[in-house]
Amino acid sequence: MDPEAKAVNLDLPPGAGLAGPWQELGAQHAAPETASAIRIVGGELDQRDGHKPEYALTSSLAAPRWVMPERHSDRCQTCLVADRRQRSPTRGRGARTLRLGRVAAGGAVRWASDRVDGRGSEEVQRRRRGDRLVATIDSLVDQLQTMRGAAMKAGQVLSTVEFPGLDADQSAHLQERLASLRDNVPAVDWKQMRKVIAEEWGEDPERVLASIDSEPAAAASIGQVYRARTADGREVAVKVQYPGVGEAVESDMRNVRMLAPLLRRLMPGLDVKPVLVELGERISAECDYELEASSHRRLARFWRGHPFIAVPAVDTTLSRRRVLVSDWVDGIDFAEVVRQPDPVRDRYSEIVYRFYYGVARELDLALGDPHPGNYLLCDDGRVAFLDFGMVRQLPRGYLLREADIFAAIRNHDEHALVESMRALGYLRGNGDWNGTLLLDHMRAMSWWLQEGEQLRLAPEDAWRGGASLREQRNAELMQQLRRMDLPPEALLLRRMEGLLFQVATSLHACADWGGLLRELIEGGEPLGPLGGEHAAWLAGRGRS
Repeated sequence: MDPEAKAVNLDLPPGAGLAGPWQELGAQHAAPETASAIRIVGGELDQRDGHKPEYALTSSLAAPRWVMPERHSDRCQTCLVADRRQRSPTRGRGARTLRLGRVAAGGAVRWASDRVDGRGSEEVQRRRRGDRLVATIDSLVDQLQTMRGAAMKAGQVLSTVEFPGLDADQSAHLQERLASLRDNVPAVDWKQMRKVIAEEWGEDPERVLASIDSEPAAAASIGQVYRARTADGREVAVKVQYPGVGEAVESDMRNVRMLAPLLRRLMPGLDVKPVLVELGERISAECDYELEASSHRRLARFWRGHPFIAVPAVDTTLSRRRVLVSDWVDGIDFAEVVRQPDPVRDRYSEIVYRFYYGVARELDLALGDPHPGNYLLCDDGRVAFLDFGMVRQLPRGYLLREADIFAAIRNHDEHALVESMRALGYLRGNGDWNGTLLLDHMRAMSWWLQEGEQLRLAPEDAWRGGASLREQRNAELMQQLRRMDLPPEALLLRRMEGLLFQVATSLHACADWGGLLRELIEGGEPLGPLGGEHAAWLAGRGRS
């Protein structure tokens, strides 16, 4: 090991991608018990002494450890992170295009190596292909962390996609890096954000509001949130869009489309073009806060008076295209909820599931950003939900059609599984599909839904599906899974599903997960006290 290197603890939760039956074969194995050091230098892996490189994840239960130099070299891609002192996103179309162009070119060079890399066994070559993928994604994250806006948002959505053919340490590292696009966003200074508010309101915010904090309460890819008080004394949250973000959406998505060849290599079988079009439409809509205010008001009306779910009201008189104002909500955040007793965490996790799946089932809306920062546990036991910018109107009854897939898996009906997945667009064309292999794979991936009893999850369960698949891997199954597609209308549902599973494992939450999802997706009998309260509330509103 480099004598000038030191081990640095990164306080990150174990990553995971798509949960349940949608997790792709070969994306993960069981996390290693130990791992040695590795560096990525100049975009390629430094393999010391000819040994198989491993990413420095000490174990599936410990915080990841990464070996990084005392003094960062400009050649060390993995060690590069966004400069936390940076106060403005990268501006200018040319600069933003250049950043992603570098990634596309670097990925092309690395994969050109695949065609001439014949050294060692097939297993060794597969490992090296994974190493090159790691270097490419590292480079992508480095660039997106400085860009914000549509480019960063696209990276956030892709953070829940699995990458087939990787070992557990490689997959875990990639998911952590991609998750950093959600969790590590430096703030933009107040002077720039105040100017946006003044432009939208036509006068200085101090003349409209009784007070507003100059330090943001939260920062994300599209904008920042400030706490304020209105002239009539109401506490409100003022969400302000970063300057220039909305105007850069179209060019940013063109730049992201430059990565299409790269994405096809990362996710074989995926029809990339319609997915990127769908992603561009969703992000473009998210940059219009007036559209978000409309979705927000719809959700607030629907959930009004609910016994354990709250959605704050929108102030339509102050909301504009780049400014969204809603009631301020006091509550404890996810980091604090994690430290609560088991009953509190279990109830909280179930409520989160009920909210997001309830919106999809009752309103035919997919909410694509169930990030833990978007809900708070209130003193009265309700959970308040925030941020409804990334929304997709689903075809009427879409979740009920997906219920056919879950029912087929539960009933061991391989014919019904193939037909329902084909009808929804997951299986393209009229080619032959081995229903037995597909059913076995889906049941292994959705193991936590098959228990039929109370099950307490743990962070390491995020990798359990991959561990079971290592035993059933075969060439036919791998080829079949690489042919599977992701229908554009399901993009946000799969992102929602993956993030919710990560939340449940991080909370060590306990529930009858199979029974809960049967109620929420298939319309089964209400489960437990929360199910009964929700059913009574729906009945009182004339719904069932």
